[in-house]
Order: sequence, then C-alpha cells, then structure tokens
Amino acid sequence: MRLTDRVLAFSPVLAVAGAIGLSLVSHPPPLVLVLVTALLFVALFVVAERRLREVMPTEKHGRMARWRHPSRNPLARIIDGVASSRVISAWLEPLPIVTMVSDIEDVVYVNYLVPAERLVPYLPWGLELSCVGPDGKYALFSFLTYRHGNFGFRLLGPLRKLMPSPLQTNWRIHVKDPRTQVEGIYFVSNAIDATAPALGARLFTEGMPMHVFGRTTFVRDPTTGRVVFELSAGDGSAPDAKGSLMPCDTPVLDDQWRACFDSFQGFLEYAVPQNRAMSGQAWHRRVTRHEIDLPIDLSKCEPLTGMVESSVVEAIVGNAKPVCFRVARLHFTFSEELHDAVDDVEDVRS
Repeated sequence: MRLTDRVLAFSPVLAVAGAIGLSLVSHPPPLVLVLVTALLFVALFVVAERRLREVMPTEKHGRMARWRHPSRNPLARIIDGVASSRVISAWLEPLPIVTMVSDIEDVVYVNYLVPAERLVPYLPWGLELSCVGPDGKYALFSFLTYRHGNFGFRLLGPLRKLMPSPLQTNWRIHVKDPRTQVEGIYFVSNAIDATAPALGARLFTEGMPMHVFGRTTFVRDPTTGRVVFELSAGDGSAPDAKGSLMPCDTPVLDDQWRACFDSFQGFLEYAVPQNRAMSGQAWHRRVTRHEIDLPIDLSKCEPLTGMVESSVVEAIVGNAKPVCFRVARLHFTFSEELHDAVDDVEDVRS
C-alpha cells in the first residue's frame, strides 16, 4: 500500500488529534469545535474508505469477500460496516498479535479430492495450489467443524475459563508460496457462531474471513459416536452445511484417492498437519503466515461415514464424495503473524 494511502487511512484520526491540539492552544467554542471536528472526521473517513476499497477490492472468497451479519436488526448493519471497513482494518493492522489458545473438542473433517482446476479460482494472490496425484492432477478441499474450549488470550491464565466456547468451521485448500516453498492452508471461508470473536479475527488478522452463523447445531452421541451437525447462514454470509456421520472401519480408498495416497494413513499424513494458515495481500505486496501449533496424533483420527450436504460445497467440488474423520480433542495455539515480501508475482488465477 502506498504511503499516501496509509496517511489517508489515518487522516480521520489525525483530524481529531489536531482538533484536540487546537483546543489546548486557542480555546475555540466547544460546540463549534466538536461539530467541525465531527464533520471533518466523517468526510475524511468516507474519502479514505472509498479510496481503500479501490486498493483492496471485494473478492469472491477470503477476507475481502462480502460479509453480512445474519441478524436483521439495525445494530447488525452497523456491524456489517465495521467488519467490512478497510479504514478500521488499517487502524488495527499495526497492533501486535496476542497469542490465542483453545482446548478444542470433536473436530470433524470433511474432505474432497477434486481436479485441481476446480480449486484454482479460490486461490489467493501470490500463492499456488498444492496438488497431489499423477502430474499434480488433483487437489484437496476440506472443511472442518469443531467446538472451541474457552477460546481466548493465553495471558488470561486461569481466567480463560471464563471465555466462551463457540462452534467454528474452517473451509480450506492447501497452498504454497512458490518463492519460499513454504506450505500451508488458505481459508476460502470460515465462520463462527459468536459475533465478537468473528469481528476480532476479521479485523485483527489478514487471513481470517470469519463470518457469523445464523444458527448452528452440533451434537455427538457418546454411546454410538454419531455426529449430527447443521451450519446455517440464515440471512448472513457464512457457508452452509449439514451432516450425519457415524464411526466406521478404516475406509478403503477408491481409484482416484489411491492415485494420490497409498492408504488412509497416507491421506491423514497429508491432510491433518496444519502448522500455518497463509494468505496474500496484493496491496501490501506480501504473503501473510499465521503460525499455529496444533499437535494431532494421527492414530487418534476416527474414520466416519454418512451424509453431508452443502450448497456451497457442491458449487466448489461438484459431485465429489467426501472422506471424513474425527479428532476427539486437541490444544490449539495461534502464536504469531509473519509476512514475506513479494517483489513480483504472476496471478495464476487469471
């Protein structure tokens, strides 16, 4: 982003600071000062927002995708504006990332193997698709849904027990940086059933679209192991899905899957490790890496079978059939956000 655009983004704040300084020196009538400052703040904010939306345009996926809260009340429309504001995002961007932790339970992975060209339109700027199989013919699309356990700042210590445990889903593809060969996953979309963490993730991090669900259901029967879930967008912009899955024996992969993975274990070795989320920002000429610690014992992955339905998934993968599994519990840590400068890049999405 150009220096002039950065200055423009902060111009409303600078206007307020200037007004405060003026009041200390010349003591103008308070009402006049407040009115003039407010008008100047709003005018500069509107100009800056319009300019930054040219620099950071709306996209079909990722953090710059259209965002709408599912509620119909007036406050929700204000939240829409905050969540989509490029100016507010620019204000918060310089702030340091604070380590977040969660004791996650019942992570259900739903995975689709599709021809790689189906996922190319969902690539972020600056990154390439990680492909598998003969001649890199295929690529993996997954969505995983789980219940947080006291999701909050690590610095809270024992007070983190007071934090909520929302339901979250991450819709992702595997990507790599062609310059550094660093691999990770990219969030095509993700969503949560609580507004506050959705806003926090969206505004404070580069790679989290984080929409809000209208309604969610996620229940696991402790006797049979059946997992039933429903993720509903309502009137919002979150992805939708529903399913009913049962534990099963280790699946025998069909011909397409066997062309990419020698066994179910080999598939897990590729799909499960996720040390970082990655995204690209053309306006900053950089790739962002969210480094996370998510240790998962592959022997604890429980195969699942059953029904999964989603209009969003169908639009992405067509009629591909999923391979599913569950991880009972794990400890999640999001520790840092790192950036890799990009001097020149060919946009493979075009």
